[in-house]
Amino acid sequence: MESGILELYVLGDLSPEEKLKVEEMATLYPEVKAELAEIEKTLGELADSYAIEPSEGLRDNFLSKLTFNEEDTNTSISNVNLNNKQQTFSSHNNAKVIPLNSSKLNFYKYSFAACFTLLIMSIAALFVLYNNLQESKEQLAVLQSSNQDYANQVNYLDKKVESTNEILSIYTNPDFKLVELKGTANSPESKMLVAFNPKEQKVMIDMKNMSMPAHDENHQYQLWALVDGKPVDLGVFDGVNPEAVMKKMKAIDKAQAFAVTLEPKGGSVNPTLEKMMVMGAI
Repeated sequence: MESGILELYVLGDLSPEEKLKVEEMATLYPEVKAELAEIEKTLGELADSYAIEPSEGLRDNFLSKLTFNEEDTNTSISNVNLNNKQQTFSSHNNAKVIPLNSSKLNFYKYSFAACFTLLIMSIAALFVLYNNLQESKEQLAVLQSSNQDYANQVNYLDKKVESTNEILSIYTNPDFKLVELKGTANSPESKMLVAFNPKEQKVMIDMKNMSMPAHDENHQYQLWALVDGKPVDLGVFDGVNPEAVMKKMKAIDKAQAFAVTLEPKGGSVNPTLEKMMVMGAI
């Protein structure tokens, strides 16, 4: 009811599928049907408030252009009657002459003028209504854009809350072990944090607060776990990502240490020890 689709339905700007959906909703929910009736009433009052009634002077001016000359008309009718009488008397002495009724002519004349005047008034009213509807459409478009912006902001905040809850659930869970990985000789300033839960076989890395040098598009960082003296691949990642908070890596149930190496994009089967960036023991 707040999306603007009901106003577009009243204005006739919906597809057949959308119109059917609105009608189904109006059948199921009385408040939707009542809202449609209120919108139609509001648009009708808006059209009435902008209706334009022609002035009396305009009507008289228009009717004066349609008025015939009464004298010419009567004279013509008299001449016709006289000629008819002469012809009739010369051929049939008992024939009757029926004169043309000018009152009927005036009736049709004024009826036509009244109809034409009503036509002009209707066209003017429709023109005003059309302009008002166009303005309403523009206002609805602005409203829909504002609603979309608001929805995007709400989604963004929801993601922030979800990420914050995820961090809290990890840092407050005693089953998680927080392992700090420190920089090696290849990158002394680098550091990152790994959260390891052997009970649930979860490995999470803090993407937002890590400190790692940028790499080119042909390389990625790869996380390794040292298990019984052998490196085990835990997946690749692309360094610091301000939009992400925690990244879930491959599952493992035990490990003695973690390390990160710089590998070709997609990762390697075995770690490149010459490019080890950080490491830390549990």
